[in-house]
Amino acid sequence: MNKRRNDLDWLRVFAVAVLIYFHAAAVFYRGDLGEFYVVNQPTNSALEFLILFIHQWHMPLFFFVSGAASWFALEKRSSKDYLKERVQRLLIPFVFGLFVLVPPQVYLSLLSRSRFQGSYFEFYPQFFNGIRPAGNFEWAHLWFIVYLFVFSLVALPIFSFLKSANYRINLILLALPLALIEAIFRPKWIGFQNLYDDWANVLLYLTYFIYGYGLVARSQFTELLDQYRSWIIGSAIGLMSIFIGLWIADVVPDRAYSLAYMSYQAFRGINSWVCVLAFLSLGQRFFQHRNAILNYLNEAAYPVYLLHQTILVTIAFFVVQWSVNIAAKLLIISSATVLITLLVYELFVRRIWITRSLLGLK
Repeated sequence: MNKRRNDLDWLRVFAVAVLIYFHAAAVFYRGDLGEFYVVNQPTNSALEFLILFIHQWHMPLFFFVSGAASWFALEKRSSKDYLKERVQRLLIPFVFGLFVLVPPQVYLSLLSRSRFQGSYFEFYPQFFNGIRPAGNFEWAHLWFIVYLFVFSLVALPIFSFLKSANYRINLILLALPLALIEAIFRPKWIGFQNLYDDWANVLLYLTYFIYGYGLVARSQFTELLDQYRSWIIGSAIGLMSIFIGLWIADVVPDRAYSLAYMSYQAFRGINSWVCVLAFLSLGQRFFQHRNAILNYLNEAAYPVYLLHQTILVTIAFFVVQWSVNIAAKLLIISSATVLITLLVYELFVRRIWITRSLLGLK
């Protein structure tokens, strides 16, 4: 099965677009998920719930779609060629981004908090002084690229097994590993994406990555998404309403290895899975068409992912200083980021082979 899945391409584009607005909203958020590089004063409680909502399903969907893409990649390539492609598409853009795209974000973050004074050229050598949070060195939004590269290596033997295995699919049982991971690991590892000490995220996203590979080409999975679409969407709405309701009522348990908190995290694991199923089911039903817009955006999605946060943080650094309301600031930051990122892609990436290669395009 090597027919291209248009619905997955649409979901990939959708996930990148949502990420831009998620990060724009993060400028106005200060809470349990940490602070963004530039934070407006004051923050906005309504946007907090938007961030919590998106955070529940966004990266799980991203990793699921990435795992599905690995299925189609390995249908056309040997394992050796697949690993070579992973280096070209993931490792090279990561190295480029680490030295070019991440330092400006850290510099502007320090400036906005009055923790550094001086020019960017004076700061750049200091970017390599210590590892966050003790120092300045970090990989920012490129953590997704690192995790994806490592998962591609780790999961390859599992992919080989799944390709030839014959198994039945139970959508409910598939939620149990996700619930257990959240319940057992999240109390200790809340979510600092440094790869080596982030076991809740590593195991959770690796599972989604493997699910994407193991489920996407199975006719039973697509049939289940069609057959139970109403139940899946209804359950997703109900569970998410409960999740947001817990935050609104301020009754989320404190982080600890307690029955209450572990139960809450298990619920989060199930909620995320049902939301991902809902998006997959909707995509399968309504986004099977292909057109020139999808062709353009599907190629642009990866460079846009790599570029957007540096551009957004730069815009936000100036916009938060303006005397306008939060709604106007949010609209300006998000809209300007979309337009400028696409413009940079069109002028400096799309037709130039060097920048195409550095940003993971063929």
